[in-house]
Amino acid sequence: MARNTILGVFAKSPIKPLEKHIRLVVKCSNQLIPFFSACYEQDWSEATKIRRKISKLEQDADTLKRQLRLELPGGLFMPVDRADLLELLTQQDKIANCSKDIAGRVLGRKLEIPTSLQEQFSAYLVRCIEATEKAAEAINELDDLLETGFRGREVALVEKMINQLDEIEDDTDTMQIALRKDLLALEATLNPVDVIFLYQIIDWVGSLADLAERVGARLEILLARK
Repeated sequence: MARNTILGVFAKSPIKPLEKHIRLVVKCSNQLIPFFSACYEQDWSEATKIRRKISKLEQDADTLKRQLRLELPGGLFMPVDRADLLELLTQQDKIANCSKDIAGRVLGRKLEIPTSLQEQFSAYLVRCIEATEKAAEAINELDDLLETGFRGREVALVEKMINQLDEIEDDTDTMQIALRKDLLALEATLNPVDVIFLYQIIDWVGSLADLAERVGARLEILLARK
């Protein structure tokens, strides 16, 4: 009975579960803001609690991903191509995985962001998370796109969002370059092993924006096929 109910929901809208998934993913990435705030204060107990929240959200997203893969119908009457939806799902899920990996690596080493870089790093982190939020905003328009048959003003709106997402990702690239340059200037004063991990964390935070852009790119491909 439960299976029939789930299939009935998918038959009406294969998009709703995808939208639910990206909302979980964005909640997961957003937890990195209080996580790093705790790290700045060297409050590792609080950081541990937040990391658990991130892990739980990532697990919830992973569970929904598996359910989607199993239950998404493959019939001829799907309003959008099943493979396109599954590829969107894969890219979305990588954002949650990346968020969990960032928190785990920082907490595992109790890695400290140098005080002089914290404000800059926080701005970079927030901008990368804004990319995930913009990707979610675009995905949440899919139902309206279906209703309009992928035509008209709704398409223009989503294309505008995708362009905004590209602009945000460009910003994060510029911010990452500046952050790496400023870290380079501090290298001599830091533990060499910590420096290696700091560069890695900077890269991984940037990956949040890169993955969000890939979500937008997959959505753009979906629009182009209509």
